[in-house]
Amino acid sequence: MKTHKKLCSTLAALCMMTVAVAQPSYDYSKLQQEKLGRGVVAIRENPSDVVVSWRYLSSDPMNTTFNVYRNGQKIASVPSTTGTFYRDSYKGTEQAVYTVKPVIKGVETGKIDGTYTLPANAPSGYINIPLDVPAGGVTPAGQKYTYSPNDASIGDVDGDGEYEIILKWDPSNSHDNSHDGYTGNVYFDCYRLNGEKLWRIDLGRNIRAGAHYTQFMVFDLDGDGKAEIVMKTSDGTVDGKGKVIGDARADYREAGVADDSSRGNTPRNQGRILTGNEYLTVFNGQTGEAMKTIDYVPLRGDISAWGDPRANRCDRFLACVTYLDGVHPSVVMCRGYYTRTVLAAFDWDGKDLKQRWVFDSNNPGCGDYAGQGNHNLRVGDVDGDGCDEIIYGSCAINNDGKGLYSTGMGHGDAIHMTQFSPTMKGLQVWDCHENKKDGSSFRSAATGEVLFQVKSSMDVGRCMAADIDPRNPGLEMWSSDSHGVRNIKGEVVRPTTKSIPVNMAVWWDGDLLRELLDKNRVSKYDWETDECKTLVTFEGTMSNNGTKSNPALQGDIIGDWREEVLLRTEDNSALRLYVSPIATDYRFHTFLEDPVYRISIATQNVAYNQPTQPGFYFGPDLKKGIFRGYEFKKK
Repeated sequence: MKTHKKLCSTLAALCMMTVAVAQPSYDYSKLQQEKLGRGVVAIRENPSDVVVSWRYLSSDPMNTTFNVYRNGQKIASVPSTTGTFYRDSYKGTEQAVYTVKPVIKGVETGKIDGTYTLPANAPSGYINIPLDVPAGGVTPAGQKYTYSPNDASIGDVDGDGEYEIILKWDPSNSHDNSHDGYTGNVYFDCYRLNGEKLWRIDLGRNIRAGAHYTQFMVFDLDGDGKAEIVMKTSDGTVDGKGKVIGDARADYREAGVADDSSRGNTPRNQGRILTGNEYLTVFNGQTGEAMKTIDYVPLRGDISAWGDPRANRCDRFLACVTYLDGVHPSVVMCRGYYTRTVLAAFDWDGKDLKQRWVFDSNNPGCGDYAGQGNHNLRVGDVDGDGCDEIIYGSCAINNDGKGLYSTGMGHGDAIHMTQFSPTMKGLQVWDCHENKKDGSSFRSAATGEVLFQVKSSMDVGRCMAADIDPRNPGLEMWSSDSHGVRNIKGEVVRPTTKSIPVNMAVWWDGDLLRELLDKNRVSKYDWETDECKTLVTFEGTMSNNGTKSNPALQGDIIGDWREEVLLRTEDNSALRLYVSPIATDYRFHTFLEDPVYRISIATQNVAYNQPTQPGFYFGPDLKKGIFRGYEFKKK
């Protein structure tokens, strides 16, 4: 008996570590990051005004001012005491070129200038990005389908310091894993902000369409200044150069079986992909060319071993980018979260895709990590060692591929990780759970210690964390069954969550509070009247993914520290990138330089889209000292 207990303890040690709670501690002198440009953008606010914004970088001295030019003529000198924002009175309808140049001690340095061309007759309020809509098709069952723009990501694919957009096209017959039926092929395009299409990748008929199948990571993995795209492929995938991966003739789709288990007119298992080759491919971000293809890890193997015989459990995929060694970004591809859970880490050096480690809940001593994953994940240095850990729902995986902890609270949908208050040590996690028991929980990201919990007999499918009320310390938290809005101590600060969106969030209006994003509408909580008031509605646009109602992308994509919103038009012919036209006196180093924040953008497309969160507290509790290159004024 003693021997058995000792053996169990030894096996558990293989998957558990003891860690301290600490702030993220990246060594920025070694960390391989993007080489960001100035991020200049000009948006026509109305027929008389154009708003110009740009990035303030950590390499800029705090006293840096900026000169703004239109068509080569200086129109403004923006002081260091205001935000990186300028409103230009410009009624012309012809093309205008805006240039921003940093100035130090009265001298233009020429260091990281930026230019943006405002098109002739530019629309008011957004950048219009016209799209090349794929032609629809007909399934083998005779069903017609069309395409709409879906999730997007960003990456500097050509090394000029500015981002391009990588867009996934969703067929109208895409399916959740729990549903039978054929789907159209999944396509990926790369666009510049002016609408120039660089390439198209066709994943082919052997990759099913839906939120859980294709998680695409866009990041500069090899440090050459140009982003790559990594995603699961199969036989018949066609890269951006027109080259086919594997066997172009292969068709692994099930015809289906008509029996008592069929749903409606669709035979059971029709369109599901239960056999066949599975690959992992690295694509060149500038050309779409497949540079390396290996077998996907882990392969599906025995489908039933994942929890069901219909691939609903084994075909649940997640992915992330993470600095596992504190220097180089790795890509981690994941399979399973309802039952067996496997994470496989890979490094790309420009030529080879090398496996770093594999974590498998089936390994001895790792059983507590089975069934703990969410429909998304979070990444950050939670233990202060300068290397990233992966918050995989109710559990966490260390940078070395070993388990950090498991709370045992099981699967959930939404998850948020940041520093919830400047007085709290380390990063925290607000999570919701599906098991009709654990409800919503607030925990230490480093140790899994539960700080407070709101139990529930419901499947709690939504939760949100954002600093929306300056009267409470830190962020507020709520969920679909949190019995009100909670503060960091778990106390109810608003007895109901009615009228407060629980979907996405965005920093929009220039103060330190966060706004709420739902469908195509940004709203702000007014704590004095206890109302959520609409700030702006992006007319003529649509959100994505059904009830999830998320944009194609949200985040500090270009310009100043405020966040942009990328949405599709109602007719699916274009994307619109909305930029805040509201002036702000705050200027902070772009959040893109924070690894936690940048990776939260890279992982936003994973399964159920989650909003960005930084690796630091951000909100009205910041009142003194210097924060990200901004000195708070003494009051």
